[in-house]
Amino acid sequence: MRILKFLGGTFSRLSFFKNKFLRKTLILALACLALGCISLWYANHKIISTALGKTFDNTEEVPKTKVGLLLGTSKYVKSGRLNAYFVYRVEAAIELYKSGKIERVIISGDNSRKTYDEPSDMKKELIKNGVDSNHIYLDYAGFRTFDSMVRLKEIFSQDTVTVISQKFHNERALYIAQQIQLEAYAYNAKDVSAGYGFKTNLREKFARVKVLLDFLFGTKPKFFGPKVPVN
Repeated sequence: MRILKFLGGTFSRLSFFKNKFLRKTLILALACLALGCISLWYANHKIISTALGKTFDNTEEVPKTKVGLLLGTSKYVKSGRLNAYFVYRVEAAIELYKSGKIERVIISGDNSRKTYDEPSDMKKELIKNGVDSNHIYLDYAGFRTFDSMVRLKEIFSQDTVTVISQKFHNERALYIAQQIQLEAYAYNAKDVSAGYGFKTNLREKFARVKVLLDFLFGTKPKFFGPKVPVN
């Protein structure tokens, strides 16, 4: 108790705490920090609870659907090495296709530059591994997971889908699916080590808050375009 009284007395004597403006600024900063932490917790809780029972690690447990949605990512990381997320997602799509759980694959990713084409890179790998090219469809405007899911329903006219990505990514995709009345399941690709995926997992925390805000403010995909029939 004496220590607390001493600290309290010390702080009260500091000019910083005597300045009303600075004191209010500190209170506001702490309030914003608290709000941010609550938002991160709530978004994470909401998305995880939405995905319960809808993500699968074993192909035998995955419900059979006509279409699998392979969520794009870059083939290489900045160092020039193969991106493990890319490799594992492609492998998961091949497993799902060859097990007969999906009949068609829609690859949705970023092709915002001529030199950067996630869907085409993934398509080449699928074909190399025995997926019929006639069963692959490309969505070049999947700039965000939000865009990929909405475009799946609006452009590719699908009402049911199996999403293919890592579990953390699948959970967010399933939340989006629920919000747009899309029946969705997910097959979890192999994840990476904690060290390798640290930055990605950190970004995911904020992406979960962002997707709640997307629906709160009525966000739309960057592009729509003409319908694409999936035969």
